[in-house]
Amino acid sequence: MFADRAKIYVRSGKGGDGHVSFRREKYVPDGGPDGGDGGDGGSVYFVVDKGMNTLTDFRHIRKYCAEHGQEGGKRNCRGKNGEDKIIKVPEGTVIKEANSGKVIVDMSGDTTEFMILKGGKGGNGNQHYATSTMQAPKYAQPGQPAQELELFLELKVIADVGLVGYPNVGKSTFLSRVTNARPEIANYHFTTINPHLGVVDLPDAKGFVIADIPGLIEGAAEGVGLGHQFLRHIERTRVIIHIVDAASTEGRDPIEDIYAINKELEKYNPEIAKRPQVIAANKMDAVIAEEPEAIDIDENGELIYGETVTDPLTRIKNEFEPQGYAVFPISAVSGTGLKELLYHVQKILDETEAEPIIFEQEYFPEMEMPLSNEPFTVEYDEEEDEYIVEGPRIEKMLGYTNLESEKGFQFFQKFMKENGILDQLEELGISEGDTVRMYGLQFDYYKS
Repeated sequence: MFADRAKIYVRSGKGGDGHVSFRREKYVPDGGPDGGDGGDGGSVYFVVDKGMNTLTDFRHIRKYCAEHGQEGGKRNCRGKNGEDKIIKVPEGTVIKEANSGKVIVDMSGDTTEFMILKGGKGGNGNQHYATSTMQAPKYAQPGQPAQELELFLELKVIADVGLVGYPNVGKSTFLSRVTNARPEIANYHFTTINPHLGVVDLPDAKGFVIADIPGLIEGAAEGVGLGHQFLRHIERTRVIIHIVDAASTEGRDPIEDIYAINKELEKYNPEIAKRPQVIAANKMDAVIAEEPEAIDIDENGELIYGETVTDPLTRIKNEFEPQGYAVFPISAVSGTGLKELLYHVQKILDETEAEPIIFEQEYFPEMEMPLSNEPFTVEYDEEEDEYIVEGPRIEKMLGYTNLESEKGFQFFQKFMKENGILDQLEELGISEGDTVRMYGLQFDYYKS
C-alpha cells in the first residue's frame, strides 16, 4: 500500500548536567573546583532522500529521538554531545505540527535539510561558579531539557503535469504510453492507488514530469473515498490534463464528468482549478458513429429521419472550447493524437511560471516552546566594554532557538523586544555597533 501520510513523535536530546568535583592531588589538598560541563543534546533534522518515494517506513517506526548529552566529568572533562537524529524523507514531504495542522517545513525546492528541534545545551560545571568569596562552589548547572513534537508528514507529489479524470478513463494507459512509467492497469475503480510519476521526452523540446493522480469521484473534496489523499498530490502541478472517456464505455456522459471533476478541484482548492487545463478526449477508437433514426414515413413512402446525432468529440469541443479549454482527440491504446497533445502541454509549460509551489512555514517550534518567568539581568561591563545579558530565561531561549535560521533569528529579536531587554540596553546607553554578550554568543547592536 502506498503511504502518503504518517504521524510521528520526535524529541531532541537533553543537555548533560554540569559536574560538581574538586581537584584532589597528592600535594594539593585543597584544590579548586574542576567539574566539567555537560555535553549538548542531539538535535533532530529532516533530510531529503531522493531515493525514497513513499512514507511507508514511518508506518513501522513512529518515534524518533536524538541522544542526550553526557554529564560533565572530573578534571574539567566535558561530557560528550548527544548524537543528532537524522530523519530521511522523500522530496515533496510537508511536515506539520500535529495538533494545529500548521506547516513547519516543506521539504521541496532548495530545502533539503531542516533542523526541526534543537538539542538542549549542556550545563556548566562548578568550575564556572568560583568567585573570590565562593572558592568551593558545590553547585553545577543542569542541562537544558529536551524538546518534543508530534508531527504529521504528508507527501505531495512534485510534477509539472497532473492527470485527472474518473476511474477507468485511461489515465494509466496514457501514462505508460507517453512516459517510462509502468503503472498497474486493470478495469477496477480506484485501480491506481498511488500517484505514478513518469518523464515525457519530446524531440526538439524540453521534457517534463507527469503524474497519474488516482481516479476521483464526486464528493472527493469532502474526503469521500480516497479523495483528500489523492487531491493533495495535484497541488504542486502547473498544468492539468483532464482525461475523459469520449466513447462513454461505462455509460457516463463525458461532459458531465468534466464538470463533476472540475467542481471537486474547485471545492478542494480554488487555485488548482485556475491552472491551465487541457482536455484529452480519450478512447476515440471506440467511438461508434451513430446514424440518425427513422421517425416517420412521408406520403411518398420515404423514411423521415430525426436530427443527425452529433459525435461526442464535437459535443465536447462545442461545450468547452468557448470556455478556453483546448480539446484533443486521442487514443491512449493506439497512440493516436498523443504527439499533438504533448507538444501543446509543453508549450503551456514554457509560457507559465516555472517557480515551484512551496508551502510556507506557519508554525515555528522555537516560538511555541514555553519560556519561564525566571529573572535575567542586563549589565554593562566597563572592563570588557560590552553589555551582558544573562539569566535562566535567556539560557532557555537560546537553547530552544536555531539562530542560524532566518525565522529563528526573527524570534530571537522578538524575544529581546517583548521582554524589555532592548529598552534596558537603551537605558544603559548602548550605541549602534556596541557588543552584546549572551552566554558565549556575541552580537553587534543595531537599531531596527
